[in-house]
Amino acid sequence: MTPEERLIRYAKINTVSDPESPTVPSSACQLDLLKVLKEEMEQLGIQEVREDQGYLYGRIPSNLDYEVPTVGFIAHMDTAPDFCGEGVNPRMIAHYDGKDIALNDKITLKVSDFPNMARYTGQDLIVTDGNTLLGADDKAGIADILTMAETLLTHPEIKHGEIRIGFTPDEEIGRGADLFDVANFHADFAYTVDGGEMEAISDETFNAASAKVTVQGFSIHPGSAKHKMINSLNVAMEFHAMLPVFNRPEYTEGTEGFNHLNNMEGNVEQTVMEYIIRNHDSEQFQAQMATMKAAETYMNQKYGQPLVQVEIKESYRNMKEILKDQEWIVDLAKQAITEAGLQPWVEKVRGGTDGARLTFMGLPCPNLGTGGANCHGRYEVCSVQEMHKVVEILLNIVKATTNLKK
Repeated sequence: MTPEERLIRYAKINTVSDPESPTVPSSACQLDLLKVLKEEMEQLGIQEVREDQGYLYGRIPSNLDYEVPTVGFIAHMDTAPDFCGEGVNPRMIAHYDGKDIALNDKITLKVSDFPNMARYTGQDLIVTDGNTLLGADDKAGIADILTMAETLLTHPEIKHGEIRIGFTPDEEIGRGADLFDVANFHADFAYTVDGGEMEAISDETFNAASAKVTVQGFSIHPGSAKHKMINSLNVAMEFHAMLPVFNRPEYTEGTEGFNHLNNMEGNVEQTVMEYIIRNHDSEQFQAQMATMKAAETYMNQKYGQPLVQVEIKESYRNMKEILKDQEWIVDLAKQAITEAGLQPWVEKVRGGTDGARLTFMGLPCPNLGTGGANCHGRYEVCSVQEMHKVVEILLNIVKATTNLKK
């Protein structure tokens, strides 16, 4: 089966994760894809296929007569809750002409909105019908990994060490690594296959935290409110105004960090604001969190009572802190991409991956591309040719491990 055939098959299965659910996986529909993948992995001859708490693992034994490090490949099964993922109807566009794409009679993917589409001119694209996301993030990664696995298992003449495969739930809501069984994965290093362009290697992410700011007010009839009412909405806006204006996403790029207010709900009595805090630099990241706590202290002193409560929870850290001492893992990917006839480039991600957390859990894990683009919305696309190149890159990594010493 080709990677594009796999992607189209997987894309039709709804796997949208649910950030409000406490279960693992957060949505039962993710198990529908897990069952399909488990059966396919077993049919391919992948060994030790097992499901554990919504995670799926497998092993391809070494066919060498000497030991080399074990490499892992990881992708996630869920799709983003940002946009509809039910009833996905993917279709193929052969020999894309580089122009606008009519997804349906009302929705058009415009090149003026997505100038990156120029790179796909002449390629075959998988697109949506304009009503859903595609799910190439990250079902393209799954398809690439299993196509690599099928290639190895049907061509025993290709020499390789032991390979571990892992598919995770709930990456899109920040929980993909929560219950990943690193100890029993038995890989010395790994790659998440969960990016975009096929030449890209991600070895640096944001440091990330979430902040929940709860503001308590005092509600009373506005007709008799003088010197009595405390409108929590106003206090919340005052708190927000204390944070640096130019530390917002709309004013930042590259390695610049930000505080992003992504939800605010309330009334006079109580308001809750939810922030995400991001920065590549660890010291600046700590300073951003300290600024929020300082604003909390100031507001409570100003009003003479504890109206504002700031709760901060760290989510993941910049994996570069670990990978800078294991550059050979990134170099191996660079070599594999070069051997595929491409020019590799290393990017600093303005986001995070499962690999960021897995790296700090003891599994060094930079990220590779998949061939997908324009993720998390109706304009998502995936290049067939780039998927095939990613499969080639993964095979090149596997072959290169035969030259490594355990």
